[in-house]
Amino acid sequence: MAGKKHSDITLIVICSILIVLGILILSSVSATFSLEKFGSPFYFLSHQIFFGLIPGLILAFLISKIKISFLKKWSPLLLLLNLGLLGMVFLPKVGVSTGGATRWVNLKIISLQPAEFLKLTFVIYLAAWLASKTQPGQVSKKGFKHKEASADSFSSGSGLIAFLVLLILISIFLILQPNISTLGVIVLVGILMYFSAGTPLWHSILIVLIASGGLLILLKTASYRTNRLLIFLNPELDPMGIGYQIKQALIGIGSGGLFGLGLGMSRQKFGFLPQPMADTIFAILAEELGFIGGLILIFLFLIFLWRGIKIAKNSPDKFSQLLALGISSWICLQAFINIGAMMRILPPTGIPLPFISYGGSHLIAELMGVGILLNLSKNTN
Repeated sequence: MAGKKHSDITLIVICSILIVLGILILSSVSATFSLEKFGSPFYFLSHQIFFGLIPGLILAFLISKIKISFLKKWSPLLLLLNLGLLGMVFLPKVGVSTGGATRWVNLKIISLQPAEFLKLTFVIYLAAWLASKTQPGQVSKKGFKHKEASADSFSSGSGLIAFLVLLILISIFLILQPNISTLGVIVLVGILMYFSAGTPLWHSILIVLIASGGLLILLKTASYRTNRLLIFLNPELDPMGIGYQIKQALIGIGSGGLFGLGLGMSRQKFGFLPQPMADTIFAILAEELGFIGGLILIFLFLIFLWRGIKIAKNSPDKFSQLLALGISSWICLQAFINIGAMMRILPPTGIPLPFISYGGSHLIAELMGVGILLNLSKNTN
């Protein structure tokens, strides 16, 4: 059957709206900080555009034109290169430490955060690996149906062991940074893809149990993680620390009311809310655009997820199905975790809000993911 000759128009429109909304909110939040630190109200905005948005759009366009088989063929190398970059964050004069975490690589020409790209390369590799190990055709036009694969590697348990070894390897890199929030997103997306590939159900149950045990160990071995969870449950335990951030985020969201204070009129961004350009930018968005603005943003991500799942359902092969599912679930899961943390539904995590938060690495990775989805959408049935 001949493939479609055009990309998913709805997905293009949704992503365009998210990008424009991100630029508008970032310009509002960053102007004062840019003026104070660099003498220009446009420093952070221009940095986001020239070192995040433009490279991301170029890479998204290029990826949307290549053959998907190229990604499948080179997925192991892409993951290995990304793991190599993750290792470089620990090298003297190359790795950059900020706020007690070592997550950046300074390559002189550019600086980047390898963990943000790991989300994408992990999804690509896992989709290729699972597709090669399981039977095709687990996804129908009627929806995702879990049908256990009969591949020998999964029947014998060797596939499960290989998957766990991969997660453990990635976990070591991210725990040492530390970057537990990124690890959480990768593990959740990985479990979803593993289950959707048609692997035995008991495998997924066992993986969830092992991951839960790992989380408990991480909480026990680092008191600040336990404290973060306790303070989430009771912000008054640390009213000037993490509890302060939670309370100020809620104040910002509540202050916006139904229609918001107006673009640029946020009060919380003036020293009250920590990280207003990054982790907590949703609180500023809700303060300026109100409940309606926040609801529209959530609705946009829900449409994004719907289009991603639709592309997955209608893709002709197992690799494309899992790849589309992995990318769309990664981006939307991260968005809902970020928003949930700002609304005190989930503990604060420190992960950026896709397409909205300041940061070039995550924006480039997300746009590359969108480029792959658009590529896949051209070949749907």
